[in-house]
Amino acid sequence: MPLKPFACLLLLAALCSAPAHAQSEGPLGDLFLAKEGGLRHYSSYDSSGNNADFRTLAPGQTLTLVDHKGAGVLRRWWLTIAPRNVVEIHRSLIIRCYWDGEQTPSVEVPVSDFFGMGYGKWKDFISAPLNMTSGGYNSYWPMPFNRSARITVENRGKLPVSNFYYNIDIRTYGKLPKEALYFHAQYRQVRTQAGKPVTLLETSGRGHYVGTLLSMQPLRGNSLGYLEGDERIFVDGETVPSIIGTGTEDYFSSGWYYDTGEYGAPYHGVTVKDDSGRINTYRWHIEDPIPFTKSFKFDIEHGGTNDAPGVEYTSVAYWYQTHPRPTFPALPQELMPRSLSMKPTIEAESLLGSATVTGGKLQVQDMGTWTNGWSGNAQLWWVEAKPGDKLTLSITAPEAGTYELTGFFTRAGDYGIFRTSLNGTTIGSLVDGYSTRVEPTGPVPYGPVQLKKGVNQLTLEIVGKESRAAGYSEGYLVGIDGFQVSKE
Repeated sequence: MPLKPFACLLLLAALCSAPAHAQSEGPLGDLFLAKEGGLRHYSSYDSSGNNADFRTLAPGQTLTLVDHKGAGVLRRWWLTIAPRNVVEIHRSLIIRCYWDGEQTPSVEVPVSDFFGMGYGKWKDFISAPLNMTSGGYNSYWPMPFNRSARITVENRGKLPVSNFYYNIDIRTYGKLPKEALYFHAQYRQVRTQAGKPVTLLETSGRGHYVGTLLSMQPLRGNSLGYLEGDERIFVDGETVPSIIGTGTEDYFSSGWYYDTGEYGAPYHGVTVKDDSGRINTYRWHIEDPIPFTKSFKFDIEHGGTNDAPGVEYTSVAYWYQTHPRPTFPALPQELMPRSLSMKPTIEAESLLGSATVTGGKLQVQDMGTWTNGWSGNAQLWWVEAKPGDKLTLSITAPEAGTYELTGFFTRAGDYGIFRTSLNGTTIGSLVDGYSTRVEPTGPVPYGPVQLKKGVNQLTLEIVGKESRAAGYSEGYLVGIDGFQVSKE
């Protein structure tokens, strides 16, 4: 029934006289209202009054960023680091947060992973609680505490940090609501095993789960088949999970193996998807936290039935809960991505004496001019060859059997494409040596191979080049850093 004019006037008057804060005005709507409490700022500013507004971190050193007394909520955390974009530094700097005098941390995560990027990378992306933008690392996760907060960063690596800048803002209060729960973030790193899911978090107490960062990389090939795995979430002691998903990228609010590529959204995104099969992806349960009153376990499958072994999974779980809570699993001793921690066990230069070529010449090239990192700062360099030419190297095995064979090569603007065979049988995929810069390929997995006892013939045959490859040797150069051979 239509409202009569008098009723419409009454409704309009009620709306006009309602308190301003009772109306929804968007995220900035109540910014004009008076705020309770105060603000405490912690930073790396130069207390001498000069402009050296940073700290240094030597290998083995721990730096305290915050040692705060009283109740509060950490609201904003920014930092930046030099040397910049160094994988070893990003995985060796460990952030830890201790709330209310606890002896073990509620946050223990390598720095780049904590801020939303796996593989020890820094890369521009934006989401609601975390981002990396134009050199900065930012977190807006609210982190409450009742009596104290202590935040540290430890340099577990071998490289010194020359410049560590930070700004941290804490809203201070006389007392927090009793419902306030502690913020947690936990890092895990595993290599998948057949028949066994990956556990991202297992905890007990009362709380709610708010986010997942997951980085995955196959150690053989670049198949994304591991994304067939479903999430399986057990709440409050369930023996059958109450949440079962339909695929890994589906859980992260995407689809079809992230077929349209990288993107960043406020609550979900994929920030790394590359030709090596790497996926770095996040989902924040800000609009849909998962509550628990007694316990919580988050497993995720790899492949359709946990049938994608040999994939490296690193994860950060973000959640809020009561204290006390279970102690975190110990961090792995080796935090570097396995693809980067792998090094040749056979230097290619050492094979020069027994190597043969059907065309071109072999020589050892000093790679010390470039800073990207070749084992021994040298490579075996095959020059002045052409398509159809072959290079044969001798690989010795102590006994016959199945071995994992990995190659390490070089890419540059004048390098060609080659295929590899072992004792006359083609192995692996074609290796394209073209790049716009001089750089190591990193590990190139050939998978399990059969070696006979004694000498085995490993042959590289030039088959072509990328259309842009040009320069010395007409773009058909081949550079070999070495090989890793390990018994399965």
